[in-house]
Amino acid sequence: MPRFTKFITQMVTRTEYLLSSVREKAKESAIALELLLYQKETSIIFNSLSGCITMAEDLVLDTAIRDWVLIPLSVVMVLIGVLRYFVSKLMRSSQVPDAKIVKEGQVMLRARNLRAAANFIPPKAFRARRIYFCNEENGLLFVPKGQAQNPQAQMFSDPNMAMDMMKKNLSMIIPQTLTFAWVNFFFSGFVAAKIPFPLTQRFRSMLQNGIDLSTVDVSYVSSRSWYFLNLFGLRGLFSLILGEENAVDDTQRMMQMGGFGFDPSKGLSAEKDNLDITQHDWALPTFEQRAEVVLKKLVS
Repeated sequence: MPRFTKFITQMVTRTEYLLSSVREKAKESAIALELLLYQKETSIIFNSLSGCITMAEDLVLDTAIRDWVLIPLSVVMVLIGVLRYFVSKLMRSSQVPDAKIVKEGQVMLRARNLRAAANFIPPKAFRARRIYFCNEENGLLFVPKGQAQNPQAQMFSDPNMAMDMMKKNLSMIIPQTLTFAWVNFFFSGFVAAKIPFPLTQRFRSMLQNGIDLSTVDVSYVSSRSWYFLNLFGLRGLFSLILGEENAVDDTQRMMQMGGFGFDPSKGLSAEKDNLDITQHDWALPTFEQRAEVVLKKLVS
């Protein structure tokens, strides 16, 4: 009987040992299976990513896009800019410049020239000119507080000024709105061009507007982004076609849309303050010494 009990105990111990070893092997096999599945998944993801990268690198633009999207869009933007210039020129009313505004502009120009060339006149002459411009009683640059003009009130008092401002804004807003609607309807979603140099990811939102593919390289430009690039980047071409002074600058017009005109009183006050703090240092007494130093540097 004791031998039988001992035999049963040994069998139970061996069975437990075999079960524990089987469990460990099962765990190891499960881990190995999970690792294998993970490797397969990562290989699939890597292959798909590599395929996308090669797709982005090997993206070839059709010549029909160049002929029917890129070139027509560029030509239409140039023609619309030239047409806008002539339409705004026809809508522009001929105004006689105000003599007071012209006089104040000439006074500011003279004060600015005095500050620039202050060191080439004697101290007595500079002080006399500064008093002439900055005197608190009758100086040319002094503007009393009650006489300061309000540009907004001046605009509403002069209907021609408000009408001219409205014409300028309409000549910019209406063509841009119609052109953007035309581009968005007919050319939305096209990859129109490629920039011949690499760019960072920060340019993606600017160059690929209307394309929701993160796998496309940043150097590719969408048709909508090409419209905005032409809208703000054709000033050099317009200066060649229409002249430097007649170039259509949309950025400058957009900045001037919220303005109410020029306030001459602020310009006069600012020029008066600048002239008051100007330090005079007459250059004539030390002119020979400075010329000698310059000549020595040139000779050596």
